[in-house]
Amino acid sequence: MNEIYTRQINSSVQSLFDYISQHATDEEVARMRSAYDLAYEAHSNQRRKSGEPFIMHPIAVATIVATELELGDNPIISAFLHDVVEDTDYTVEDIRERFGDDVAFLVDTVTKRKKDSYQHSKQVDNYRQILESVHYDIRALLIKLADRLHNMRTLDSMRADKQMKIAGETDYFYAPLANRLGLYHIKTELENLSFRYRCPREFAVMERLLSEERDADKARINRFVAHISDILAKAGIDARTEVRYRMPYSVWRKMQAKGSDLKHIDGKHYVRIIYVNDDIQREKAMSLNIYSVLTDHFKEKPGSVANYIDAPKENGYQSFHVKLLSEQGIWEEIHISSERMVRNSRLGCAAEFTDDNVKAWLEKFKAVLQDVADNSHDMEFMDGVTSSFYNDDIMVFTPKGRGVILPKGATALDFAFEIHSKVGEKAVYARINGKLSSLRTVLHRGDCVEIGTADDALPEQEWMEHVSTYRAKRYLRGYFANLPRLEYERCEHCHPLPGDEVVGFRGHDGEITLHKRDCPTAIRLASQHGDSIISVNFEEKAEFLYPVRIRITGIDRYHLMSDLIDCITDKLHLSMNSLATENIDRIAICTIDFSVHSLLELQSAMESIANIDGIDEVKRIMSK
Repeated sequence: MNEIYTRQINSSVQSLFDYISQHATDEEVARMRSAYDLAYEAHSNQRRKSGEPFIMHPIAVATIVATELELGDNPIISAFLHDVVEDTDYTVEDIRERFGDDVAFLVDTVTKRKKDSYQHSKQVDNYRQILESVHYDIRALLIKLADRLHNMRTLDSMRADKQMKIAGETDYFYAPLANRLGLYHIKTELENLSFRYRCPREFAVMERLLSEERDADKARINRFVAHISDILAKAGIDARTEVRYRMPYSVWRKMQAKGSDLKHIDGKHYVRIIYVNDDIQREKAMSLNIYSVLTDHFKEKPGSVANYIDAPKENGYQSFHVKLLSEQGIWEEIHISSERMVRNSRLGCAAEFTDDNVKAWLEKFKAVLQDVADNSHDMEFMDGVTSSFYNDDIMVFTPKGRGVILPKGATALDFAFEIHSKVGEKAVYARINGKLSSLRTVLHRGDCVEIGTADDALPEQEWMEHVSTYRAKRYLRGYFANLPRLEYERCEHCHPLPGDEVVGFRGHDGEITLHKRDCPTAIRLASQHGDSIISVNFEEKAEFLYPVRIRITGIDRYHLMSDLIDCITDKLHLSMNSLATENIDRIAICTIDFSVHSLLELQSAMESIANIDGIDEVKRIMSK
């Protein structure tokens, strides 16, 4: 080991133990020193891809666990030892004998299982192993995140393909995990590092443009912040202000979501006001007092207030947000937070590591995992986990005031399934803030939502395109998967119905497609692939309905439309999906979509409609 590395190692270890000594007992420091000595000996002949001694990685992970996550002695010991079992001849039992059951459990949990074959893939099996640890202890997840964070910080020594693999894992799993655990700073850094290695050119451009804009706006923003500080000081409020700039990835993601360029994206920075307060019960009052003082001097943007103190985000984030108009005529985003809130946004679930708090986080975390695990398999499980962990969330309310947390972009349908699966299944309409609305309406923070249901209502296939929560997607997937299915595919041009003269053609994939015998496609297939023709008995079944469209032409008169609707709905008991009409010189033309069980039912409906006074022609058209 050369002298440069030796000096780096000694300096890093000394800095870490200087910090640890201020927060731990002599006995705890001695145990941690013993763990470091074991890790140093175990990894003595190993090097990282960069060529540096491997021991520098466990030191860095232990430093993150100690200083950035502020965890105690056993997690720090486990961070030193987290690769020992995986990469050396030491076993979990060796760890147990020297450091006890707790450390052995943590090291075992973060050690990747080596298998001859994997149930899904090596990566997915590793994700699932990590998530299973949450049933016992959340600290293992924090150690794993610290491990991933240091790997991302040192990813530049890897080949491009390895960078893409590790960055992809980070985006897909580890950043969402950090988000769910409330570790905002780790989540943000992981996202940004992943973006840097996945798309280096795009990242460099974003970084340059943001730096240029920051330099151009610096004087203006400093004047605004100085004005705020002066106002607070004159009001006798003990608070400090800081400007927080959002990372390139955060801004880039907003650009993609809005389809806009950098110039037209707002929220690239915010001003944070951090006040001193020793009484958690007075935090809301303090925040509102600062808000009141500031809005005496600055105009507030209507609808910009977000009270995350009374309604924290799902990951525990709290603050009071508002937008104020600066003297330069620019809306500035303000976050009003206590010192405790700022610390919690950095440490998340590790902020207040008492037994009760840890238990609460575990129960909330396990509830999400259990919900996702039910009736899901393979990557569907992982997709559900990451989507549940990663979405920015909004809080909406039932008419009785119950708060419901949903991902940003969720619809009234998502809300319905969040209330109960049967409410979702039977949903017909929504009332949002008292206004009648479609179930597909996107919700916003603070909306009051009521769902209207009907006993005869059933989910529609199109709903899958209008839900974003895993609970809604899972239920709908299961519902549609359990519906009875036709043994055949129907030709998309002639749309045969039971009762039509039909012929079947077996395709290369073995599937049978039905055609009417006069269908041009059937005639062409019979002439070219005659050996694929099979006999088919296409019978009517009560559980299958087929969409059809008819066009009705007649002489317009008073009550013509009413008679048409009465005939279809009251007399024939058919449910209309859509109705369009036009009137040209007293000639009424009406196009109606509905569903039937068979050709006979369609013909009967058309005959009944043709007998209505004034109707001249009823014709089936083949656009369905």
